[in-house]
Amino acid sequence: MAQEMVRVLTAENFEKEVLEATEPVLVDFWAPWCGPCRMVSPVIDELAEEYAGKVAIGKVNIDEQEALALQYNVMVIPTVMIFKNGEVIDQVSGAYPKVHFEEMLQKAL
Repeated sequence: MAQEMVRVLTAENFEKEVLEATEPVLVDFWAPWCGPCRMVSPVIDELAEEYAGKVAIGKVNIDEQEALALQYNVMVIPTVMIFKNGEVIDQVSGAYPKVHFEEMLQKAL
């Protein structure tokens, strides 16, 4: 259920889904081979469910979307960014507990 609420972001839909979004958007830059990414993934899914209607949640697979990773200078994964009005307003790299991401989202609302 929660995974359906997480948007798969690509170079083709990033502008519409993230930069033109009316609500804040949490973007998780990840890769399938990344252990810390796999630890963060279920947390992101939970947040998608809990913040449905208030915040959009999306994931960028950096292996498939290298240009987006380069555009946003993603050097470490997972990197989680919060976008609001098309701008990055907060970001963190590495695996953090859920409460950290919740605090980031609360500041964005």
